[in-house]
Amino acid sequence: QVQLVESGGGLVQAGGSLRLSCAASGSIFNRNSMGWYRQAPGKQRELVAGITRSGNTNYADSVKGRFTISRDNAKNTMYLQMNSLKPGDTAVYYCNTVPSYLSWGQGTQVTVSS
Repeated sequence: QVQLVESGGGLVQAGGSLRLSCAASGSIFNRNSMGWYRQAPGKQRELVAGITRSGNTNYADSVKGRFTISRDNAKNTMYLQMNSLKPGDTAVYYCNTVPSYLSWGQGTQVTVSS
């Protein structure tokens, strides 16, 4: 079973930036559509950014224009560049396939203060 490890979260002021990383234990990025998900307290997990095998990207309306998803197949790593962060972006961020079928990692906490 491929394992996913997210990192790069932290505490940032509104308007700031963070770059999240997702490392996989196997070569999955070139065989699957991948995505970044987030779960805020009391809310369901939601998909915020996705990237297809061919490299096409898509974003939730709430993050469009602020977040950028990318991947490096050779390094088995995926990234999420988050700019112009808002308090509403506060959540635990996870990576997984789209649709998700791998076991969820621990995620990385992103906290945006106003």
